[in-house]
Amino acid sequence: MSILTSKPALILLGCVAAYLLPYGLNSYSMHVVDIAIIFALLAIGMGLVMGVAGQINLAQVAFFGVGAYTTAILTTHSGFGFWTAAIVGLAATVLVGLLVGLPALRMQSHYLGIVTLGLALGFVNWITNAEITGGADGISGIPVPPFFGIDLADEYLYYYLEIVVFGLALAFGTFVVRTRLGRRLRAMRDDALAAGAMGAEIPLLRMTAFMLASVYGGAAGILYAGLIRYVAPETFSLGNMFLLLAMVIIGGRRSLIGCVVGAVGLVLIREALVDFAVYAQLGYGIVVVLMVVFAPTGLAGIPRRVREAVGRRRKNDDVRSAELGPYLPGPAPAEQVPESGADSGPALEISHLTKRFGALTALDDVTLTVRQGEIRGIVGPNGSGKTTLFNVISGLYRPSAGQVSGVGRDISRARPYQLSLAGMARTFQNLRLFSQMTVRENILVVLDRSRTSTVWQYAVWPVGVLSNEHRLQAEADRVLKEYGLTAFADAHPQSLPYGIQRRIEIARAMAGRPSLLLLDEPAAGLNGEEVGQLSSIVRSIRDQGVTVVLIEHNMGLVMSLCERITVLAAGSVIAEGSPAEVAATPEVIEAYLGDSAPADIPVHAAPEVP
Repeated sequence: MSILTSKPALILLGCVAAYLLPYGLNSYSMHVVDIAIIFALLAIGMGLVMGVAGQINLAQVAFFGVGAYTTAILTTHSGFGFWTAAIVGLAATVLVGLLVGLPALRMQSHYLGIVTLGLALGFVNWITNAEITGGADGISGIPVPPFFGIDLADEYLYYYLEIVVFGLALAFGTFVVRTRLGRRLRAMRDDALAAGAMGAEIPLLRMTAFMLASVYGGAAGILYAGLIRYVAPETFSLGNMFLLLAMVIIGGRRSLIGCVVGAVGLVLIREALVDFAVYAQLGYGIVVVLMVVFAPTGLAGIPRRVREAVGRRRKNDDVRSAELGPYLPGPAPAEQVPESGADSGPALEISHLTKRFGALTALDDVTLTVRQGEIRGIVGPNGSGKTTLFNVISGLYRPSAGQVSGVGRDISRARPYQLSLAGMARTFQNLRLFSQMTVRENILVVLDRSRTSTVWQYAVWPVGVLSNEHRLQAEADRVLKEYGLTAFADAHPQSLPYGIQRRIEIARAMAGRPSLLLLDEPAAGLNGEEVGQLSSIVRSIRDQGVTVVLIEHNMGLVMSLCERITVLAAGSVIAEGSPAEVAATPEVIEAYLGDSAPADIPVHAAPEVP
């Protein structure tokens, strides 16, 4: 790689260019650049919540206003110093951000957009009519921020304060995106259901995303108040909200650099078209629509799309030439000690479980017990309730009646992330890999067993975050090697053959070192050789001390692999026993296997559970 194209060199060149920029600008141009930096801060915050976390947020301009107005009110009405007021303003913005994020716990998609837009409208209405905010006239007379004797009334000098804050904010945002918190936010964006099943605390992550957006919005508002020293409702109007949205969409919401480029570009274009404001607004709308249709990843995503289009054939050849490595089973983890009494009790116990969807009863009084270290098969015709049973066990559905116990506790009302952190893992009938993340990142999401409440470390102990990141990366290398996936570590799952994707999903589930593994049709779509490899992997997983429960339609695999089999039909258990016993049960033959099944299906002696 050329030294001129290396990241450190580019960062250094950017810093030099930022330092020299004011020397070539007149006072008006300097003012426009100062405003552009403030909008770039806003865009980074919006990119984090919308592009990285996948949460629709149309209240970013309200965060902007809270920071600016709190600073203005405290400095002009209450006699606070500027920086003291700024700290209070930032705290107030974070509180508002958490409040705005509450609807995300209950709703998603356009519903969340409507609610956050309503909150932004409410804020604009309040500042327009409230006496403390100065109504439509706003608040003037905000003092110049003091800064070690530097006259920040000079917009040239104020620029350097802004650019330092902007650089720190961009570096922090990039740090978040590329480490454990960012991976979980991106996993939530790609598939919130799967992310929860992998241990991501979805409710807290949604709140964290809005909190991050509010921090950037509040910081932008404080800088704006110190720059203009006057705040009024028109600055925080819906027009500016949709301009900000256009910046993020056009620049590329999934790239923080793209958000910055979009913000700076549109501010400069808006100034150039100030005499044609009405037509400019129409133009922004048209460009946004075109970007959504033809370049949904924005300007930042165009180079990658071009590279992928040019190199698609070579990439496909590389994928075809890469080989899936052998499975190298690891030893049972010595630290995995069952909870009190769990060593002698069942790994999973279901008692009189019922699940209804309105008038439909999907599970009807299901009772079964899975012993520690067992491979249990769950079979039955389509619509018999097998996947619904897994969804109840793994916390995706709440049971209508009955009780489920596993991983040493009653899990009838537990959330998916709680079960994952307690030692339960699962795969899905339809693959739910995080498609916008690499294979390595899919594994890293599950390897991280930290709680979202430790997010404070990003602000006060980033060294600890980096140290943990190095450990996680080393552990990811081990998991990739164990499952023969090292050659595909940097590939995106959807670009790989289906059989490899199935292997990735099992590796991801096992990355969290579970004690109970639920496999939902793991052999679906696999050829004969891959089914044989799957059988060896499942046996090895059991030998490592993990209890396995699998749903499967491949009866040859089930009969040869499972010690005991439970058969469901119409939501009820109709048979349970060893493979030979189940295959000879008349109810099973009638409901599922068919008259010729006992002669056609290989029934091998199942190994005893140790």
